[in-house]
Amino acid sequence: MLFADIVAAIARAGFAFRGAFHPGDGDGVPEFAPGIATATLVLVGNAGPDMWRNFSRERDPDKDLLDDWSCDRIGALADEIGARALFPFAKPPLPFQRWAGRAGECHPSPLGIFIHPDYGLWHAYRGALGFAARLILPEPAPRPSPCATCADKPCLSACPVGAFDGKTYDVPACARHIASPAGQDCMERGCRARHACPIGRAYAYDPAQARFHMRAFLRARRASGVV
Repeated sequence: MLFADIVAAIARAGFAFRGAFHPGDGDGVPEFAPGIATATLVLVGNAGPDMWRNFSRERDPDKDLLDDWSCDRIGALADEIGARALFPFAKPPLPFQRWAGRAGECHPSPLGIFIHPDYGLWHAYRGALGFAARLILPEPAPRPSPCATCADKPCLSACPVGAFDGKTYDVPACARHIASPAGQDCMERGCRARHACPIGRAYAYDPAQARFHMRAFLRARRASGVV
């Protein structure tokens, strides 16, 4: 299967192509099948609100899990094109952050999440497709991190509770804030630090999507006893 056909199939499934690479030793990529190495890994995710709109048209966001929908959609896509589907929410977790770095599209940001030169902080990885064949991939065009030339770093001063210092993320402080009446703006619109970044603002999530993710974040923190 041609690489361009795979990218087109990802788009038809309601997702965005998020990079690809040929795995090597130490990348932590599972075998394609017992005794058969994964020769090509293609990352699948979202950039902007399009994936959310597809999900919310097909499922009820108040009742259904985005992870379940992603499994269904990406799993069906993998079956269609002869790939193995892998997911960031698998147990034990797979090193998607490492894979994102290997794919060469993104860079670490002061918030601890990856920033893309076009999409800014408004993107994510929902799965990956592993292939036994070593596919011909386009030559990457290295692009510098937009954070490298950002002198003001507005993302670090925008959080109302100072949860980010450029090195660490104070998860309990963040969770307590969005669980309080004072944090309802963050809960309803999404993280202020993320919104403060000037890169990729055209890809910012819809308010409904931001609220969905913030509520999921708070549920997880409550389940772990942080809040």
